[in-house]
Amino acid sequence: MNIFTKYCPNVYVAKSETTYTKGDIIEVITQYGKVVECVVHNLVLQKQGIMYYSVVRADGMNAQEWAKKKADRLLNASSNASNKGNAYWQASHEGRDFLALAEPIKVGHHSEKRHRALIERNHNRMHKSVELADKATEYAQRAKYWETKAKDINLSMPESLEYYEFEVEKAKARHEGFKSGAIPKEHSYSLTYAKKDLNEAIKKLETAKILWA
Repeated sequence: MNIFTKYCPNVYVAKSETTYTKGDIIEVITQYGKVVECVVHNLVLQKQGIMYYSVVRADGMNAQEWAKKKADRLLNASSNASNKGNAYWQASHEGRDFLALAEPIKVGHHSEKRHRALIERNHNRMHKSVELADKATEYAQRAKYWETKAKDINLSMPESLEYYEFEVEKAKARHEGFKSGAIPKEHSYSLTYAKKDLNEAIKKLETAKILWA
């Protein structure tokens, strides 16, 4: 059985007891029990007879596309919740003209039961409307997060190798610029921060090489 396990931030690899070679198509089980068909890329780690492989989805969907799909689903859920909430809000106005008169409930009168039922129905509808409006807002906020993620390039993608090669060169040039004085320092820690950014980019590039080179 092949399962996904976390290798580093944003990256899940296939954990398996089976030996595979690059290009093999395997089935990997997610933490939610869903089976995903994947293509094996690299053996990134072997430990106590267990192999860990970098993989990409066989359907070609990368992390960016998955995030966009997630955002689209959440936006759709937000729209549906908003529409249902509006419908409940409209329904909560049943008998509005009568209720606007603020007539007291006539206890013992034949209208008492209908009057109480109308008030309760509208109260429940308004409560449901507010609940759905809150849900629509929550979905929209989550969609916004996944829309941002859809623009990211991270280590879960083979494209990250080329991306971090570029990032290392850019960070090197910035660090050297501060060091030589070619780039004016923004503050007293400019060189320190530039060195830190360079080290981070190098570290990510090394990880990308293990995963995708």
